[in-house]
Amino acid sequence: MFRKICNILTTILLVLLAILAAAMLLPNLFGCKSMAVLSGSMEPKIPVGSIVYTGAAEFETLEPGDVISYYLGDSSTLVTHRVVSVNQNERTVVTKGDANDVEDGAAVPESKIMGRVLFHLPFLGYISIYCRKPVGIAVACGVFLVLILLNFLPDVFEPEEEDKDKKSEK
Repeated sequence: MFRKICNILTTILLVLLAILAAAMLLPNLFGCKSMAVLSGSMEPKIPVGSIVYTGAAEFETLEPGDVISYYLGDSSTLVTHRVVSVNQNERTVVTKGDANDVEDGAAVPESKIMGRVLFHLPFLGYISIYCRKPVGIAVACGVFLVLILLNFLPDVFEPEEEDKDKKSEK
């Protein structure tokens, strides 16, 4: 009985980890870039703690209402906001966060645009950010330790059953 409970718990943990890994890694295999949402500027559409997946987009295809990710100024900081207007002549877009009252300060040139947001997954950003911190790494190691323990504990606590089975076979 103890062995069955451990096997069920192991299976549940492995399935949850596989789903989490697939959700976080599979889109990257198809050319999407993923990033965690750290601010509430796009709420309620894209809540804080989500992961957004951005795919490449030709500038000519951008329209007002599209959500894009772009580099802020000369930094490596990425911003995800909605396109308000497109200037095809200057090859720039004006953006605004859904929760913001005013448009962003400067127009975003085509060279700074990473791409169009294809979809987002709520809450996975928290996991992504947390796993990069020492405490998160410790928790991840703890989960793997629990998996290992669940695999070996039945052998420690129920060795008599195997002995009984072997004796009954003779």
